[in-house]
Formats: sequence, C-alpha cells, structure tokens
Amino acid sequence: MEVAARKEKAEQLTAVALKAFGNVVAEWGVPVNEAAALADMSESTWKRARKPGYSGGLTKDQMLRLSAVIGIYKALKLYFSDPIASRWMTLPNEGPLFRGTRPIDTLIDEGLPQFLAVRNYLDALRGGA
Repeated sequence: MEVAARKEKAEQLTAVALKAFGNVVAEWGVPVNEAAALADMSESTWKRARKPGYSGGLTKDQMLRLSAVIGIYKALKLYFSDPIASRWMTLPNEGPLFRGTRPIDTLIDEGLPQFLAVRNYLDALRGGA
C-alpha cells in the first residue's frame, strides 16, 4: 500500500512539474526542440510528456532541471517587469555566465550545473547580493 501511495505521489509531482515547465517554455517562446533539450528528453518524448495523462516517469536529473527552470522563471518575474522577464532567457546576455550567448543556450550546452548557477545568479540579483 505504501509503495502504491509513493508511486501515485511521484506521478502527481511529475504531472505538475511537466505542466508548469510547459507553461514556462511556452511563455518564453521556446521551440519544441529547445524545450526538449532543456528537459533532457528527445523531441518525441517531450511532445508526449506535455500532453495530459503522460505515464512516463522523470529521472532525478530531469526533475531537477524542471524545478530549476520554474525557479528561474519565478526569479525573473520578481526581478524584471514584462516583457523582459518573459524574453530574458532567449536574449543574448553579456553577463559572466553567458559570454554573449542566450542564457537558454548555456543551459542546454552546459547541463544541470548551469541550471543551478543561473538560478543562484538570479536569486543573488533579486536578493541584492
């Protein structure tokens, strides 16, 4: 019984994370191929995962990526006003983490450590550190 409850909770968390992530990448105007790369999925898996009732699971790495994207989204909304908050990830950035590239490209190219670095960077900006 306990195992079934844990499985159900994991499925609910997955569904919520995928829905939130899908909403964020849609607002940012991220194409399907980049959204899939951010989530560390193939395009075909991302297309299936963004539909209600997706029964596949997520790895810990994928869940961390989705969580970090949601945290980045929140930090951008708190720090910037629209439309910059919605466009920031897809605009070239001269900041030290990005070297003139789009923040989203650095996440895709550098993986989970960069997700966490960007989230920490934005949290520091927001916190005044």
